[in-house]
Amino acid sequence: MADTNSPVSADAPDSPFRTTGTDHVTIWGSNAEDTIAFYRDLLGMPLVMRQPNLDDPSQTHLFFDTGDGRILTVFVNDERASNHDRLRTQVGGVHHLSFSIAAADFEGVMAALDDAGHGYNVFDRGIFCSLYTQDNNGLIVELAADKYDIPDDRRGEVLATAQRIREADGADFAADRHMEAALDELGIDAEPADLPDAATGAGV
Repeated sequence: MADTNSPVSADAPDSPFRTTGTDHVTIWGSNAEDTIAFYRDLLGMPLVMRQPNLDDPSQTHLFFDTGDGRILTVFVNDERASNHDRLRTQVGGVHHLSFSIAAADFEGVMAALDDAGHGYNVFDRGIFCSLYTQDNNGLIVELAADKYDIPDDRRGEVLATAQRIREADGADFAADRHMEAALDELGIDAEPADLPDAATGAGV
């Protein structure tokens, strides 16, 4: 049984094997038209493959490139209508999907969501700044912009270091000062992004 009080660390755990990254995430969608309108035409993800669901040929399997070669796939059937009500997540369910956006595009993304009639909320999460909206089926979609230009291969190291500094500081969550101290300790020269001021979402 895993120790729930195990320390946070970027070091590889003592496990029989280790994953090498996220290959794809698959969600249960409604129909192809609404799904493509949201993920391709609004979020800008190229539709790179469309084929039958090999486990259930009555459904179509859509493959979207999320921007870094990682894939989002969606099972759709044209007889299913979209559900615009907020989804309620049960244990084992997906609470939300998060996709990266460039910090320089943040305000443009806000404008695009406004133009498309998609409501959203903006939060400063300490380690990144996020927009939260919903897809055509009520699934929460987060669009996250990094607050610092940290190299991808060092993100885990920076977060684990910020966690240790935050705990020593007695703070409830990671804030700018913890990220800046972690970057300084690790000798990473990362420029801060120009992002809007927003609430953290912690109890507000």
